[in-house]
Amino acid sequence: MTVKITIDCMGGDHGPAVTVPAAVNFVRSHPDAHLMLVGLEQPIRGQLKKSKALDEPRLSVIPASEVVAMDDPVEVALRKKKDSSMRVALNLVKEGEAQTCISAGNTGALMAVSRYVLKTLAGIERPAIAFAMPSQKGYTTVLDLGANVDCEPEHLLQFAEMGHALVAAIEGRERPTIGLLNIGEEVIKGNETIKRAGELLRASTLNFYGNVEGNDIYKGTTDVVVCDGFVGNVALKTSEGLAKMLADIIKEEFSRNFASKLMALVALPVLKRFKKRVDPAQYNGAALLGLRGLVIKSHGSAEAFGFEWAIKRGYDAVKNGVLERLVRAMEENAPAARETGTNGSAADVPGAAAHQPAAQSAAQPSSQPNPPDASGTALHSKA
Repeated sequence: MTVKITIDCMGGDHGPAVTVPAAVNFVRSHPDAHLMLVGLEQPIRGQLKKSKALDEPRLSVIPASEVVAMDDPVEVALRKKKDSSMRVALNLVKEGEAQTCISAGNTGALMAVSRYVLKTLAGIERPAIAFAMPSQKGYTTVLDLGANVDCEPEHLLQFAEMGHALVAAIEGRERPTIGLLNIGEEVIKGNETIKRAGELLRASTLNFYGNVEGNDIYKGTTDVVVCDGFVGNVALKTSEGLAKMLADIIKEEFSRNFASKLMALVALPVLKRFKKRVDPAQYNGAALLGLRGLVIKSHGSAEAFGFEWAIKRGYDAVKNGVLERLVRAMEENAPAARETGTNGSAADVPGAAAHQPAAQSAAQPSSQPNPPDASGTALHSKA
């Protein structure tokens, strides 16, 4: 099966200077991938020429005359820039010409345009951003990471259903554990929204572990942690800030004097392994879950290596039938949706039958994500 991927080449802080080289590297290491590079034709072809990939048959250039800037208001992206690289790329997914879209563009605009173009799956009221934070056991998938600031208990239940589908499809875990982020493990803790969400989760068919605290994300207590977008985004940005501070402190201390520099040489292999284990670039690519199409959001400041990881998230999602698994998870875990006749089916998904994998992997995941040039699965992300 050829995996067809659209790339919003104009999105992010660097645009084609990052997105095009990443696409070239990816397609060269994945012979079953076809990438459609969407955006201003001249700069895209200029980067292809620089990468000596102008004649690569599995790279297509799709012109788009407008660009959604990183500071554009959502209404501008949605109503005024109808020929933007972001919207054209998403339209290709809607029309069944591609199976996933990758963009490093404005997060709010991407979510709004994706929701408008692709629509949400039946039974899903709000899409969510899913991200994998590194933990002592590998990683923990956390959602929502900023798409929904204010949530009702039913929304948190839907996030849990989507997280269940994501981890089950990508990691081969049929019963991933679900944790509800709270200020304590006890059932009586939290505000009324969290308490009610806990009741809904306990009554569901999901493998609900119970309440978890912030430190449980890094312990790997559960496979999935659910929270509203306000809390999730604060947790993500706090984690990023802490990681950068620790890296800077370690570098500063090892550079303090000659003796410290000698010790740094001795510790260099350990430091390299540590950096590789927590490098945010290899977790780049957040999944926008709940849409009738696969959309992956790359960090806007990502370099080519990180953006290549985001492309791999979309590739793995298609190969492992994440969208189809999400539809089935909603059917299995949302009885209220079934009773009202609003549950989704594979027929809701553009080209679902053609994209359904022959078999789902049941292999247990390794403790680290797969590198961009390797086969396997890893939809682990950074918003």
